[in-house]
Amino acid sequence: MDLIESYREELQLIRKPWTRVWVSGIVIALAMLPWWAPEHIAYLATIICIYAIGIQGQNLLIGYTGQISFGQAGFLAIGAYTFGHLSRMAIPWPVALLCAGFVASLFGVIVGFPSLRLKGPYLAIATMGFGIAVYQTFANSELLSGGRMGLTIAKLEPFGGLSKVTFNYYFNFIITFIFTILSYNIISSYMGRAFIAIRDNDIAAEVIGVNLTNYKLLSFAISSFYTGIQGALYAQFLGFLEPNMFTFMESITIFVAVIIGGLASVEGSIMGAAFVILVPHAFSSFKEMVPVVFGATILIVLIFEPMGLAGRWLKTRLYLRNWPFR
Repeated sequence: MDLIESYREELQLIRKPWTRVWVSGIVIALAMLPWWAPEHIAYLATIICIYAIGIQGQNLLIGYTGQISFGQAGFLAIGAYTFGHLSRMAIPWPVALLCAGFVASLFGVIVGFPSLRLKGPYLAIATMGFGIAVYQTFANSELLSGGRMGLTIAKLEPFGGLSKVTFNYYFNFIITFIFTILSYNIISSYMGRAFIAIRDNDIAAEVIGVNLTNYKLLSFAISSFYTGIQGALYAQFLGFLEPNMFTFMESITIFVAVIIGGLASVEGSIMGAAFVILVPHAFSSFKEMVPVVFGATILIVLIFEPMGLAGRWLKTRLYLRNWPFR
């Protein structure tokens, strides 16, 4: 009975009462953000929510399964254009959104097959090639990308007297909240433990009964599904698509967010999303400084805080919990 109770406690998303208080406070504050923050803050928060979904998926792949991928821009484009074309066919947005995720997931499984043979930089190069191939395909196909005029997508109309900014924020915030809960549940399930076992030692994982083929492909599928959803939400948010939105630099941005936010951390994925969105906004007058800031921050993180922003947040919480005795 003790073992069962401790296992149930381990599976709980929030274990301590005080943690429930401050987490609830953060969620409530975010839910009320459009009512106390300026519109441009709500606008930026909406983009952070959209990116947080794809970065969580990338973290499930890199941080939890140990499979490096630089092809996320390809999955992002596939999800965005799938949603865009289905929306233009008057398909209801929930169906179009799920289809965007599933189509990206299908390509994720195909791209995941090299992971059965390749590791480390070789896998990274293979996935990078996929991302570039997808970009070139859309850039050279007017049928898929809409040509020089791009692809225009009808945006969802606000209801309940909400402004467009407030409506977009709540729409994307709710979906991001659902995917965040889903991420925590995946991690605490047998599936998530299998991912971690593969990351730590794939040979040992196979010895204890983990099917490497199934779980590596499953990790790619889930990660691609998240990224496809991100692409679909981004397409709906902007109302316009063109291939140059999905260059290799988009894959780098998502990778930077994972590293800086913190590997193997859901909350780190959200922090990383905030970082890669807020830094370009802060340096909007000096855009050439953005790559410099990204590179310098990665170096600082790797040297002084390998667990990223989430690791620093965890250490701060532990310090405050034990204060003033430490």
